[in-house]
Amino acid sequence: MPTRRVVTGRSREPPARFAEELRLLRTARGQSLRQLGERLGWDWSLFGKMEKGETLGGPEVVQALDTYYGTPGLLLALWELAVSDKSQFREGYRRYMALEAEATSLWHFAVSVLPGLLQTEGYARELLAAGGLKGEELDQQVEARMGRRELLEGDSAPPFRTILSESVLRTPLTDVGEWRGQLEYLGAMSERAGVTVQVLPFGAGLHGLVSADMWYLRLPDGRTVAYTENGYRGELIEETAPVERLQLTYDSVRDLALSPAKSRKLILRMLEEFSCEPST
Repeated sequence: MPTRRVVTGRSREPPARFAEELRLLRTARGQSLRQLGERLGWDWSLFGKMEKGETLGGPEVVQALDTYYGTPGLLLALWELAVSDKSQFREGYRRYMALEAEATSLWHFAVSVLPGLLQTEGYARELLAAGGLKGEELDQQVEARMGRRELLEGDSAPPFRTILSESVLRTPLTDVGEWRGQLEYLGAMSERAGVTVQVLPFGAGLHGLVSADMWYLRLPDGRTVAYTENGYRGELIEETAPVERLQLTYDSVRDLALSPAKSRKLILRMLEEFSCEPST
């Protein structure tokens, strides 16, 4: 299993950082742009433009580069940061994304919406559009979110656990067909090795994470950091004491959640219910 690479900051701006990493990875192999294009099957001029910062490319070519260089998730994370640099993302989220790319394990609690790592394109598009994005910016953010799912692919994928408030599953998309697809994808991911999905039922009552979504990342140096977000702001928490308190709160919520097996049954039961409804 390849070692997950730490994202270290050289260039300060995300687009420049992304272009710089592309150049460093290629030159470290002693390859020309033309040779890289021949190996991956893309026009070599595209890689030249990406390394000059003239274009960011798309998620497909970035995924191919991640695979070729043996840097699973690194380039996709940097690409999303670069795409997000002109959007609504704040500095705290950029820092979080850089840490996520090197995390050795991730766990999460959702009070409102599904985590981006488990969203289908239809879910991501409707959610981002509801937040005010449209046009080219919306398309870029949807692509970025779909590319981010690569983090859970391959042998080097970090273990990922999410606890979903039942309200997340009781808030469907406006398009029934898209919602069916989202439930099918969630059910399939819940059966994947390294991915654990639990549902916190309404009957669990009030708990310590009732007001915000939470992310926890275990880093290569053994530290854990947390990121909390709601519909208006996010906060990266790196201090040991508050992170430990949040971890204890997460553990208490996990004790209230359905088991992974029962959670999967609930998701499949909801899918059956929606499959009986006509598409609109």
